[in-house]
Amino acid sequence: MTAYAVVVPTLVRDTLADCLAALVAATGPRPEQVVLVDDRPEPGPGGLEHPLSVLGDLRERTTVLTGGGRGPAAARNTGLRAVTAPWTVFLDDVQVGPHWCDQLAEDLTEAAPHVAGVQGVIAVPLPGERRPTDWERGTAGLARARWITADMACRTEALKQVGGFDERFPRAFREDADLALRVLDAGWRIRRGRRTTRHPVRPADRWVSVRQQRGNADDALMRRLHGPDWWDKAAAPRGRIRRHAAVTTAGVAACALAVAGRPRAAAACALGWAAGTAEFARARIVPGPRTRQEVTTMLATSVLIPPAATWHRLSGAWRHRHVPARQEVTP
Repeated sequence: MTAYAVVVPTLVRDTLADCLAALVAATGPRPEQVVLVDDRPEPGPGGLEHPLSVLGDLRERTTVLTGGGRGPAAARNTGLRAVTAPWTVFLDDVQVGPHWCDQLAEDLTEAAPHVAGVQGVIAVPLPGERRPTDWERGTAGLARARWITADMACRTEALKQVGGFDERFPRAFREDADLALRVLDAGWRIRRGRRTTRHPVRPADRWVSVRQQRGNADDALMRRLHGPDWWDKAAAPRGRIRRHAAVTTAGVAACALAVAGRPRAAAACALGWAAGTAEFARARIVPGPRTRQEVTTMLATSVLIPPAATWHRLSGAWRHRHVPARQEVTP
């Protein structure tokens, strides 16, 4: 059996105890190390007592480090530096399956020498009695994502060869795709394994989709690092950024033309803004549960998301304008 370590970057949510309890309960070879990286900006003395108490016999193999609130990429690097095992398995606050350790052992044993990473199969439980909300559908998309680090086993030497995660990605967004592209360019391969992991839908407030638009700044960084065709390389969906920019431009133009005393032109632009916003809202409402709360949330956030997305994309392009393109890493 190939030895492995488990690294869990965490903000010490309520789900951490469930994550660790599932790891302890899984049948099969135990991890050589468990590294928890507390990435709260100001870790307090409380919060970790209960999660650590569920570790049972793994407690003596567990190390707790602090990440300083610099984001999951930096937190994973902090954990990686403490790993001595040949394989490092990154987990988020997820729940591994009952036979996860056995399945992981098979995944690692079957990995050819040129395979640097083996991705787990992610399952997102959705409500069966109604259609999923916009937030739930977004989380469910993780089950189809490539190279997702919610459950990713990597050869430690490959990670160190490419320099680990790029800490300029401050969110849990695109840092996995960036790492995967660098690993692939270094001559390694990444494949999907058979082990399964459950990724619950976390509770979220009404405005979570607006805050998520910060990820558009990370898309700007990806473009600088990997070129304009990075979408195709990473097999990532392009999203609506072009339509968001068009809708935002129409709205800004409508306001500017109205101030300039050109009511007809302003009305035409305002009509374009309204049509674009309505189309976006409808696309989000139709597949959902269509409850009053969900419809109200979709209407409100559909107004705010286009300008938020456009702003973050432009600010990211400006902030990363001097970032050089990624250099090739030779195997």
